[in-house]
This record gives sequence, structure tokens and C-alpha cells, in this order.
Amino acid sequence: MKLRKVGTGLISVLALVAGMGMAQAKSDLTLAITLEPPHLDPTSAAAGAIDSVLYSNVFEGLTRFGPDGSVNPGLAESWTISDDGKTYTFKLHSGVKFHDGTDLTADDVKFSLDRARADDSQNAQKALFAGIESVEVVDPLTVKVTLSAPNGSFLFNMAWGDAVIVAPESIADIKTNPVGTGAFKFADWVQGDKIDLVKNPDYWGTPAKLDKATFKFISDPTAAFAAVMAEDVDAFALFPAPENLPQFEADPRFQVLVGSTEGETILSTNNKMPPLDNVKVREAIAHAIDRQAIIDGAMFGYGTPIGTHFAPHNPDYVDLTGNSQYDPDLSKKLLAEAGFPDGFKTTLKLPPPSYARRGGEIIAAQLRAVGIETEITNLEWAQWLEQVFKGKDFGLTIVSHTEPMDIGIYARPDYYFQYDNPAFNKVIEDLTAENDPEKRSSLLKQAQEIISKDYVNGYLFQLAYPTVANAKIKGLWLNQPTQANDLTAVSWEE
Repeated sequence: MKLRKVGTGLISVLALVAGMGMAQAKSDLTLAITLEPPHLDPTSAAAGAIDSVLYSNVFEGLTRFGPDGSVNPGLAESWTISDDGKTYTFKLHSGVKFHDGTDLTADDVKFSLDRARADDSQNAQKALFAGIESVEVVDPLTVKVTLSAPNGSFLFNMAWGDAVIVAPESIADIKTNPVGTGAFKFADWVQGDKIDLVKNPDYWGTPAKLDKATFKFISDPTAAFAAVMAEDVDAFALFPAPENLPQFEADPRFQVLVGSTEGETILSTNNKMPPLDNVKVREAIAHAIDRQAIIDGAMFGYGTPIGTHFAPHNPDYVDLTGNSQYDPDLSKKLLAEAGFPDGFKTTLKLPPPSYARRGGEIIAAQLRAVGIETEITNLEWAQWLEQVFKGKDFGLTIVSHTEPMDIGIYARPDYYFQYDNPAFNKVIEDLTAENDPEKRSSLLKQAQEIISKDYVNGYLFQLAYPTVANAKIKGLWLNQPTQANDLTAVSWEE
């Protein structure tokens, strides 16, 4: 009897220990972001907030960006490229289903690419598809894309959120009921508040570790701070109040991830407006700028100095900050050589983001110290787009270019900063036609060096991407190679 009693107690203790060890980790997550999407179709709007919720989570493309910026297979498990570099034959994964239960086939790929490149296409990045000459269905799982000319960036282009694969059956309601192939399914959208995603039990690839993910919209920095401190949200991506980050870093409940984005933040310069059309004047401006003072004053220390229009986390990045080091005496000397010993006046038109408004005041003071007076005008986004981006009515402005690896904009003479250099244009033309990785790397480095030495713009810093999260969350992206919050590998520590 006694032995039996001891045995029963031992069994009870073992059962209790086993039960404690088997306690499951939390399976839902609430991620706060500042901007709410205007709608949920990434193939018909420029709003990055759409991709920030849906990229990779709900929608997938033939290829996809990895957290390090690499281009990886997506819905295409493999591809071959013809010897002339003009034909890409994609082999799709088998067994892939859209969230409505329909099968993904080559017909859906043809529909998506033809829709994106159509004359009446509403795709915000229609240029990504401009080189496609034809899309042919070879068999249900094989599609052949023929380009009018070789394009070494084609696989990169297909990884953009604007190039995700959609189905004709669900396209009518895509703006309010997105149906993709991803590891999460769209569940609900309470406008002004949140979007709910749930795990896709039939996902073709590695299943999501979370059962549910909620994207909460909080734009006010004070409210953002309160929500994280109270643990009303589990994480906040691109936290809008960098001055509060040290407080979170000191709190063991949280982890602070400070990564980089594709956002090259620049003092954009009108290269056709006198005297800014003079390269010595532009060089003088560059040497008048103390990047670190701007990063410290406008971003509370968060940001990586850059000397060209390229993301520092990209493997092909060249550190060219030495071409434009802070040297006000050199700046004054260059101005005198350019015929402006007493300086000159120009305009500085600033869009709403704090990096522009705060940074603009600092830059204005730095330029004033070498004799350049700026007339500051604060503009709303719509005004900035109309006056600066479309109208080219500005001398200087500050903006962060968040598109991935967009150095090719410098080969567009009609672009708002109006830079036109045939040598640079040729490098980009060669880059587009080149498939060899080493040769592409060399061309990208040449491109960076040309615009740095032409002082096209004042290169300030790469916009930081601070995320505040519960210390037990793992799998969040550190950097932002594209505007996304990919939650497919996110989980809680057990």
C-alpha cells in the first residue's frame, strides 16, 4: 500500500513537470505600424503601407526579397534564362492554392503580368514590366516570359510587391478582400483601427508559426509610446518617436532592433537651376553639411551616413562619404572659385516628415555659415508632389527615397532633380543588359562613384528602421530591403 502511494505521487509529480514543459508559446501577435493602407491591392497603388501588411504574408511573387535584400525563389521554384538573356522560363511550385481554394497555375502568372503591363494598368511601378514583350503559358506549371531586350534586374523586379501574382477570379474585390497564396489569409479590416490575418492551414511552403497576426494603426508618437509601454501591442515597426528608444532599451521587457531601410535621405538639388547647375556650387553645399549633426539633431542618432544613393546594407555599397566630408572652409573656397565669394540665396522646400522638417532647420543653419541663405517653405505632401516632384519648382529639398535599389532614377533627365550625364546613363544601360553578377556589381559601384563625384545631391543618411518589440519575440526583420513586415518566420520563445 505504501509503495503504491509513493508510486502514485511520483507519477503525479512527473505529470505536473511534463505539463509545465509542454506549455505552449503564445501564438498570436499584434504589430503596430504608423500608416494605414488606403486599400489592399499592392498592384494598383504606390502606398508602401499596403506592402507593409501584405507583402509575403498574404501575397507572393515569382521571386521574393529575403531579409538581407537577396532575391530568392518565391512561387517559382526554379527558372532558366536563354543565352541571349531575353527569355525567362519559370517552373512553378506544384500544389499551390489561392486562399479561396483555387489552384495557382501559369494562367494566373500570365494574367498578373499582362494586367500589370497593360495600357490601362494602374500599377504604380509599371516601368518594372515595360520590357516584357510576351508571356506564354507552356503548361499548367510553366510560364515563359520574353523580354524585348536583356534586363539583368528582371528577377529583382519580380520580387517587388507590385509584381505579386493574383487570380482573375478574385480581382474584382481585391481592394477590400485580398486573396493571395501566402502563409497568412486576410480575415478582417476594421478601418481606422486594425487588419487581422490568420494562418493559412493549406500553405504550400513552410507554414507560419503564428496562428493570428494583427496590424494595429497608431500614427501619433505619444500614443505609440503609451501602447508599447502598456504592452497593448507586442511590437511596433518603424517606431515614430526615436527619442524614446533609450527608455525601451533600458527596459528588460523589450528589445529594440535598429536596422536600415532602402530610404536614402538626401538634400535633393535642382541640377538645372542656377547656380546649382554648377558642380562646384553643389560640391560646396556637400562640404557645408555635417551629416552627423543632422543625424543627431533630427533623428536622435539613428541613421547611417551615406555618400551616394545606395543602401549601406547592400553588398555592392561603396562608402563614398569621404568625397563630401564636412569642411566649411573648403566649402567657402569652392564658392569663391565658382564666382560666389559672398554666397547666394535659394529655396529649401520641406515635406512633412520629421527628418525633413527637423533636418531642414539644421541644414539651413549649416549653409548659412558658409554664406548660402535658404528660404524655407514647409509643404504638405500634396503640395510637395505638385511643386517639387512634378513642377520642379525648387532649389533644395529633403526627402527619403524608399524604393529598393533605385539608383537608376539618375539616368532619367526629366526626373525632378534633373541630372543628365551621358556617361552615367551608359552605365545604367549596360547594367540593365548585364546578367553576370560580378559585372553587375562593378557597374553598380561605377554608378555610385559617378553621382558622388558629380555631387548631384547632398547625401545625408540611410533612414533607420527602429522596431520596439517584446523581448520574447523572434524572427522579425532587422533591415527593410523592401517595405514589408514579413511575419512568416516570426514566433514567440517557448
